[in-house]
Amino acid sequence: MWFRKTMIVPTSGRSTVSITEEVAALVHQSGVGAGLCHLFNQHTSASLVLSENADPAVRRDFETFLAATVPDGSTRYSHDQEGDDDMPAHIRTLLTGSDLTIPIDHNRMMLGTWQGIYLYEHRTAAHRRSVVVTVFGN
Repeated sequence: MWFRKTMIVPTSGRSTVSITEEVAALVHQSGVGAGLCHLFNQHTSASLVLSENADPAVRRDFETFLAATVPDGSTRYSHDQEGDDDMPAHIRTLLTGSDLTIPIDHNRMMLGTWQGIYLYEHRTAAHRRSVVVTVFGN
């Protein structure tokens, strides 16, 4: 048995957006009791991360790290067609990832107590991101 739905996630610019509850609702809706939930982000300048969900300082620290590691406007990048954050956004996605797979048991994701699923927007402007959620199992 399998189920697929594309979620649209609006962002307000560079930030993390929790999608845990929406994904949990889709897993429940799927009717899959045991299996896997695969999430795929259809963009090259945003990513999916599994992160601490209790303290937002963790996600702010991610941003501090990435800002120092992959700065906007660096002269070392030649791809800047869409602005100073263009190539850095692509590198940030490469470093953080475009997909996640989470086990399902009893029609629920098997997330740890402090784990949440986030879409991480790497561009400074607002966007609407598409995340394909595929649930399969029995």
